[in-house]
Amino acid sequence: MWHEYYTAASTDEVISLLAEKGERARIVAGATDLILELERGVRRGIDILIDITRVPGLDQITLDEDEVIHLGPMVTHNHCAASKLLRERAFPLVRAAWEVGAPQIRNRGTVAGNLITASPANDTISPLMALNASITLLSKRGERRVPLREFYTGVRKTVMQPDEMLVDIAFPALTKTQRGTFIKLALRRAQAISVTNVAIVLDLEADLVKSASITLGAVAPTIIHAEEAEAYLAGNHLTDNVITQAAELTMKASRPIDDLRASAAYRREMVRVTTMRGLRALRDGEEQAGVPSDPVLLWGKSQNTVPFKSVHHDQKSEIHTRINGKEYTFTGGQDKTLLRLLREEGELIGTKEGCAEGECGACTVFLDGKAVMACLVPAPRAEGAEIVTIEGLAYGEKLHPVQEAFIQDGAIQCGYCTPGFLMSAAKLLEERSNPTKDEIEQAITGNLCRCTGYYKIVKAIEDASKMRA
Repeated sequence: MWHEYYTAASTDEVISLLAEKGERARIVAGATDLILELERGVRRGIDILIDITRVPGLDQITLDEDEVIHLGPMVTHNHCAASKLLRERAFPLVRAAWEVGAPQIRNRGTVAGNLITASPANDTISPLMALNASITLLSKRGERRVPLREFYTGVRKTVMQPDEMLVDIAFPALTKTQRGTFIKLALRRAQAISVTNVAIVLDLEADLVKSASITLGAVAPTIIHAEEAEAYLAGNHLTDNVITQAAELTMKASRPIDDLRASAAYRREMVRVTTMRGLRALRDGEEQAGVPSDPVLLWGKSQNTVPFKSVHHDQKSEIHTRINGKEYTFTGGQDKTLLRLLREEGELIGTKEGCAEGECGACTVFLDGKAVMACLVPAPRAEGAEIVTIEGLAYGEKLHPVQEAFIQDGAIQCGYCTPGFLMSAAKLLEERSNPTKDEIEQAITGNLCRCTGYYKIVKAIEDASKMRA
């Protein structure tokens, strides 16, 4: 899929490479969108990837002295979901990040990548637009700041130039009188693209709206504001009648299309319904309901944070990595995904390919301590990494408690999805020793089983936690 792969050690190195390589190059952060775009031909003419995942300090979430929140370009969706600062001062973004994919996707996918992909159905754009965010783009030519509402020119189109790197996302932190939320409608509870989404930020005095910001996703070529609804809400109390009228005006602002996920008529109606739900939740102080205060991340306790030097991989380069405690040197597979590298070069076939697009979780592995979908990780990212696959889950001859429990409880049918479930369950038990049923369900939202109703799988994970106690 690519001919050259650079793992950068600094922002300066990234900027220099972009200037040198031009339109042939793209930055890799999570790659959860980019790999699929390359495979499907959405991004043509790209044969050079520049990996920024080892550049120090890019994953920070900070609040400056002017009460402005900053997100670095390597801030993932799970970073946002776990951030106490964002939960208190930018909750719409927390809720949107929590709605993205599943834990394995949220461990790799970045907010910056979500913005740059520029799909109107991407979840984090709407709340950031409602929060009046801007982005900073850096190149050899200098630095420029672009308001997010001016960043998009159409579906998957932005003003970003090939030699630019997004280095900062900034927005004012919500004040004591401001509250906000995000409502997503999708075809299933997890691992689903928005049919519609709405982000709402209100400045409230009791139930009097002083100002309002309402943005809509998946109902126009870009994220849009419901300007008439915003103007109508200002100066009004959040009565049932006002909420109903505001929802009608928001619906009128939408410009949806018919597609495989929904008809335009259904989308318009759901804009109205979700706007009403969001406004009522804000009025009643229930906007944070349903988002766990301590979400399951599948991060575990140990992560590989060894300082990294820049590396250039081409078709003749070697990949040096550590898998299941053993050193490996691969002389091929540089242009593959990590899944293909493990199975074809490493002959570690326990990691399964179910969908190859981050939907089923059968390829779940641990990469530097975090659970990820191996089908969405470029193989050269394995350089200098610590990887664990299903083959390394047992303790020598002794099975891991989740493996024992799956056998004991009969939580296996065809078995194809089982390695992924076991990896997610093992990382969950590393993260918290006595998970609740809800936490178990959070942990396996990224794992699909086509044989069963999950009841025995959940019970096996519960029983495994008792074995470890």
